[in-house]
Amino acid sequence: MAALEGSVPLEGSVPLEGSVPLGDAVLSDGAVLSDGSVASGGSAASAGSVASGGAAVPGAAIAVGPAVGPVAGTGSAQAGCLVLPGAAVGPLPAGPHPGPMRMGVIDIGSNTVHLLVVDAHRGGQPQPAASVRVPLRLVELLEADGSLGTEGEQALTACVRDMREQAEALGVQDLAAFATSALRDASNGDQVLARVRTATGVAIGMLSGEEEARLTFLAARRWFGWSAGRLLALDIGGGSLEIGAGVHEDPEVVASLPLGASRLTRDWLAAAGEDPPRRADLAELRRYVRAQIAPVVGTIYHLGEHTRVVATSKTFRSLARIAGAEPYSRGPYTRRVLRRDGLADVVAKVTRMSVEERAALAGVSASRAGQLVAGAIVAAEALDLFSVEEAEICPWALREGVILRRLDWLNSG
Repeated sequence: MAALEGSVPLEGSVPLEGSVPLGDAVLSDGAVLSDGSVASGGSAASAGSVASGGAAVPGAAIAVGPAVGPVAGTGSAQAGCLVLPGAAVGPLPAGPHPGPMRMGVIDIGSNTVHLLVVDAHRGGQPQPAASVRVPLRLVELLEADGSLGTEGEQALTACVRDMREQAEALGVQDLAAFATSALRDASNGDQVLARVRTATGVAIGMLSGEEEARLTFLAARRWFGWSAGRLLALDIGGGSLEIGAGVHEDPEVVASLPLGASRLTRDWLAAAGEDPPRRADLAELRRYVRAQIAPVVGTIYHLGEHTRVVATSKTFRSLARIAGAEPYSRGPYTRRVLRRDGLADVVAKVTRMSVEERAALAGVSASRAGQLVAGAIVAAEALDLFSVEEAEICPWALREGVILRRLDWLNSG
């Protein structure tokens, strides 16, 4: 079997027959190409407000209410290939369930562009088959005016084209793509995605912060099941912090806050030019983070006490590993937790270290070491404000949530 360039094995992954290295990819028989557009519905509060009982609180993007509805789209046959809608969370055309299929999702995040490929079928747990990550760091390629410049757009286009080729070589039958915080906040994000679609043939849906929080919550709910009771789910990305809470698969409250690890590092710590950061800068960052999260706390607590708190994302996994959790090589079914007291020790430790010293810590990659301090502060303040003594690390997050939602719609057909 030929190795995938840049591929990262997932726990429980199965070797793929006939995989093709990057650059040698060919279109597999019956491969599914992406096409279509996003038309989302449902409840969403405008950025900078908390939607709960009609009260508006500045500094957050929160929505309370039903999940976003299906995305319109139709399919057609072209040259022996089934052309499906390419919306990030859109449905497939109505019709009989095609049985087991290989699904792929391209996640264009603030730090990384990630292709996840799974084998899925009705009533079964999606099984990881392959994963390819490219640390594109779009949030750092934004221009001073907030737009994504020519260099960043060219890098994104090449990356998406390569990942489509990887997906085709792996026999992916349903490929979805979506973008999150970096392009969502870019002043020219919609225009960039339109040009990327023209150049690559991959339609990329722009997820709102609320949609991101809902889909991440769905993944956590499916992973832990109904026995977890009322969930509080936290996810620290590169550009934003997503929060979801509720007892059902659709959370009762979702929030998206501008507290991503890369964003805060760029705006609050890197600008100061100190490594390790100065105490005064850290104290100011803590105050800002607390001010952003505080309005969400009361909105969630009036629903009732959560019975389990779960944390997703690379930042939380790294912090848990530093605090003593089992390495991720032990597989996804190994229970990993991050305790508030252990996290306080981690914060005290990493804030005194240089970026080179942080990169040497277990569970911390060199590409993430620079933003670890900001991510640790967000995690610590969130656990403190929500009075969380222990958060359990969830191996599923946004990408799995998108796959689960698409699979649900396919099954309902």
